[in-house]
Amino acid sequence: MDMLDLGRKILASQPFSVLLGAELIHLHEGAAEIKVPITRQLGQQHGFVHGGVVSYMADNALTFAGGTVLGPAVVTSEFKINYLRPARGDALVARARVIHHGRRQTVCRCDVFGLEGDDEVLCATAQGTISRLSMPS
Repeated sequence: MDMLDLGRKILASQPFSVLLGAELIHLHEGAAEIKVPITRQLGQQHGFVHGGVVSYMADNALTFAGGTVLGPAVVTSEFKINYLRPARGDALVARARVIHHGRRQTVCRCDVFGLEGDDEVLCATAQGTISRLSMPS
């Protein structure tokens, strides 16, 4: 099974990701891209996509990118997000990449864009630390 197929299988096992209609578009060593269609149900009271959805996208894309260098048993140990503009459009896309990695953790960066046709508008940027899980023996 190649990396993208494995990643899609992992994403499909996350009930919240399925609920949002998330799709793993790209996954290769050091990088990940996730897309979510914007629906009315993802909005907040001002008509923008809820910040929790934008945060979910950054968190999951960061973790997928980190998992490409640490293996699939990873979690986000921390992350920070800056909301830059209201998230709008037809879909959101989160693009994450590894900035630095060691044996047990990586630091990754992610940008989240609102897509409307061929236009992309940067909505948020995030940075996070992804850690390898210690599995009991």
